[in-house]
Amino acid sequence: MKYIVLMLLFCCFAGRARSQNQLPHPKVGKNDTIKTYLTNYEGELVPWVILPEVPVVSVRIWPSEADRKAYYRLRYNVYKVIPYARIAGDKYRQLQRDLALTSDKHKQKELVKTCEKEVKELFNAQIKNLTITQGEILIKLIDREVGTTSYELAKQLKGGFQAFMFQSVARIFGHNLKETYDPEQERDIEAILRQAGYYSNRYN
Repeated sequence: MKYIVLMLLFCCFAGRARSQNQLPHPKVGKNDTIKTYLTNYEGELVPWVILPEVPVVSVRIWPSEADRKAYYRLRYNVYKVIPYARIAGDKYRQLQRDLALTSDKHKQKELVKTCEKEVKELFNAQIKNLTITQGEILIKLIDREVGTTSYELAKQLKGGFQAFMFQSVARIFGHNLKETYDPEQERDIEAILRQAGYYSNRYN
């Protein structure tokens, strides 16, 4: 059986080699330095050209002026928190890589504290100025970015009691750190993110 498979593969490659040898060799000028794949189309060599993705969207018809304004408010709020979600995701992934390099519990605690300090220095003032709606969107985008809720992040990095305290404080300000992100339920947010060119490791 193995012999038959090898023979079939040999025939395929041999046939492919013969067909390639039969293709006319294109004339190359002195400035032709870009290499590309070619396809033999009816005896003519046609180069492959990779074009960027072009999103095709229809014109949205708004049921009312209030709906249109609500959408643009949502877009403003999403754009406002995208940078925080992106950096939070980058910091989290870097922290996970650093933690994986050591089994020393003391060293791991230092890494967590350093990461927490860096995030606070970057966004402490800005995060405080977010509205309740923007905070809710940020919590969802963090889940979208790293694949776990803000509550679980706090629990992993700071312990269950600290996560509970953070959740209790967040509740006072109208937030829920256990908020998850579902692209099917958050279609408008997902569309806004993709229009902005914002992708993640989970949804791309």
